[in-house]
Amino acid sequence: MKKYMLMAAVILCAVTLKAQKPENILAAVGTPPNPKVPISWNRYHDYAAITEICKKLAAAHPNLIKLETIGKSYQGKDLWIMSISDHKVGNADQKPAMYIDGNIHSNEIQGSEFALYTAWYLVEMYAANNQTVQSLLADKTFYIVPTINPDARDSFIHKANTAHSPRTGLIPIDNDRDGVDNEDGFDDLDGDGHITMMRRKNPNGRYKVDPSDSRRMIVVGYDEKGEYEILGSEGIDNDGDGLVNEDGEGAYDPNRDWGWNWQPNYIQGGAYKYPFSIPENRAVVDFVMKHPNIAAAQSYHNNGGMILRGPGAAEDVDTYNAQDVRVYDALGKKGEELLPGYRYLVVYKDLYSVFGGELDWFYGGRGIYTFSNELWTGYAMYNKAGADNTQDQLYTFDKDLLMKDAFVDWKPYKHPQYGDIEIGGFKKTYTRLHPGFLLESDAHRNMAFSVFHAYNTPKLSIDEIEVKEIGSGLKQVTAVVSNLRMIPTHSSQDIKNNIEIPDIVSLTGGTVVAGMVVNNRDLGITTEQKLDPTNIRVENIPGNSYVTVRWLVKGGTKFTVNVNSKKGGLASKSN
Repeated sequence: MKKYMLMAAVILCAVTLKAQKPENILAAVGTPPNPKVPISWNRYHDYAAITEICKKLAAAHPNLIKLETIGKSYQGKDLWIMSISDHKVGNADQKPAMYIDGNIHSNEIQGSEFALYTAWYLVEMYAANNQTVQSLLADKTFYIVPTINPDARDSFIHKANTAHSPRTGLIPIDNDRDGVDNEDGFDDLDGDGHITMMRRKNPNGRYKVDPSDSRRMIVVGYDEKGEYEILGSEGIDNDGDGLVNEDGEGAYDPNRDWGWNWQPNYIQGGAYKYPFSIPENRAVVDFVMKHPNIAAAQSYHNNGGMILRGPGAAEDVDTYNAQDVRVYDALGKKGEELLPGYRYLVVYKDLYSVFGGELDWFYGGRGIYTFSNELWTGYAMYNKAGADNTQDQLYTFDKDLLMKDAFVDWKPYKHPQYGDIEIGGFKKTYTRLHPGFLLESDAHRNMAFSVFHAYNTPKLSIDEIEVKEIGSGLKQVTAVVSNLRMIPTHSSQDIKNNIEIPDIVSLTGGTVVAGMVVNNRDLGITTEQKLDPTNIRVENIPGNSYVTVRWLVKGGTKFTVNVNSKKGGLASKSN
């Protein structure tokens, strides 16, 4: 019997392998048909798995991915970054670039999956000869850091937590100032890996079991007798101070540590010692400062289905001036089309004040157009608005589509302090995190938004080189340099604060006598650059617009115009 079972298993395996061959597959549109690195996108990966995926992708696509580390986490983990571009075409660090990171908050783990999915999709579609992606990676570079909080990510995945904790990193802090760091975190009383809720029977309690769903506790009416009291999240008072779960791992917020409008902890709760005092953030800053070609950025958070731009606080509202807001609005409105249920919002105006946020430092400090997408929206549960993540919908969705897998059933427990109680409630992987079957779909849509953002970083072209004899052995060489995309080579914030050096338009092929920017070609109005006239400094090449420059030259007949822009890349043309 065992012999026949083994033969059947071998035959089944052979059939399965044959079914995975390219000739046995009908490719679904918009998806890599036969990826070199197959990955299941319906689950979450810890740091070891993220490292493995990054290394496999880099090994499978050496001409597209350069894998390196930008630094170490507090616990010594490498902070991996994938530089994704067509490395056979130009220097990746001189192409307009999109920076993407995820998981700055430890419980917001799907940001890493979305960042990884973006990397995987780009290289696998390139390998599948998708011309759109091939053209994109010839022009642009993506710098993708899947997780910038790997220590706390692993803590969330491998330790018992609620869906909402922890948000922090793992640098030890004495949260309740009793002289002991992190001594009273969650206790997983039943050892199931999830911190759920504790309830206790009490005729004077304010809760009863929902008659329509025995899993759910509802508040009794003012004239009703209660059945239960809610004791809070699963745990024990370990330090004897009368409080349960009040002093967990860390207390600082990595997204309050950035050096733009930073405020100390007594003003901005969650701030650490000083700006960039958290090593993971410092590593990101060092990388960004060394890569002035970064023109766009995305930081993935959860949840609520939001496309967020700054400012984080009302005090900073004048930083985001009208010219840049027009660019943000155009990108954000497109994002709402690509991401059903997501809303384009401004942090301080539509949510709350944030001081020292990553979003504001990228834009305010570096002039980079940056969004933070808050991933996952209850709209996706039934593809309708109005009941996003309400308690009713959480229970019905779990019953209708998840087969009640999101809920830990109530069960009795003998608590050392509360006596006879019951433990139960939603798992840590529900309410804030995507259910598996919706993870890839939303990852793809968010990837598409980041690609749209990256596509609209500057693309420079020299449209015209006009050479005219003007007498006395001089030639007038006029060049028109255009920007074919929405995003300018310098944001208004960049120009206002002189963050990045001007774009340089230079001429070779003759002896330059004078150089100038042409303000009005029809009327002959120019602004001469008297120092170094060969290399004309241009303050900005606006999005979907152009600049005109001119030289007076002695000698030569063959001229080459070169453009060098930190955020706009390189362009060259000869007459």
